[in-house]
Amino acid sequence: MTPKLSIIIPCYNTESTLGETLTSVKTQVFENWEAIIVNDSSPDGLERIALDWVDKDSRFKYYKKENGGLGDARNFGISKSNGVYILPLDSDNKIRPDFTKKAINILDQEPSVGVVHGNAMFFGEKEEEWIINQYNFEQMLIKNYIDACAVYRKSLWKNVNGYDTKMPYQGNEDWDLWLAFGSIKTTFKHLNEITFDYRVSKNSMINSFNSEMFAANKSYIRKKYCDYYFFYFNKNFKELAEFNESPFRSTLYFFKKWIKSLIVNSGK
Repeated sequence: MTPKLSIIIPCYNTESTLGETLTSVKTQVFENWEAIIVNDSSPDGLERIALDWVDKDSRFKYYKKENGGLGDARNFGISKSNGVYILPLDSDNKIRPDFTKKAINILDQEPSVGVVHGNAMFFGEKEEEWIINQYNFEQMLIKNYIDACAVYRKSLWKNVNGYDTKMPYQGNEDWDLWLAFGSIKTTFKHLNEITFDYRVSKNSMINSFNSEMFAANKSYIRKKYCDYYFFYFNKNFKELAEFNESPFRSTLYFFKKWIKSLIVNSGK
């Protein structure tokens, strides 16, 4: 039977956590899935763990590739997938048992919905619930607030040419993808419940990603979606200008200020 869902699990230096991640996949209520484990040339012993799982359950598949970063590993895994739905899963996180069942029921029953996402629970060095808001394109232009761990239609990934691998630093691939989906009017559906567990540790990407890396990626994204940024800021400046005696002058001032910020950020 052809799997309906492909769970894409890029791996790098996660020998100690991969087993927990794969266990969370194995215990899904929804069973028509395949899990594609992508070893991005990790120097540790995760290959042995991955192959053990492949031997135990044929739904697990394993690939090893030349190191190319997170976005490249996700694209590689999706290119090998057979499902009509995709779930990216980091190899140190865990999904809740009924998440995929609920997400796929929505996608099957509501053709207009392209992405299903939920809330998360931080665990490890930090333990608290992460409440994630419903998708809003204008808010997403300002910052990313939806994790990569969401179920979406594979056709959307094809339509936007996958994850962008040209970003200066890995770590914001999901932000770019959500903006790309929003730019083609994709509908997101939010499940107001915990759907996955997000590990926080000193080695996790959230702690190794510094402000300079983020600034470089943010500048890249602003340039890539500059038309949308201009429309968003211009719209808001016009609303503010209603209270100003000179709307045109006010809008022109803010537009010049925004252009200047792009030039400044481009040098970072």
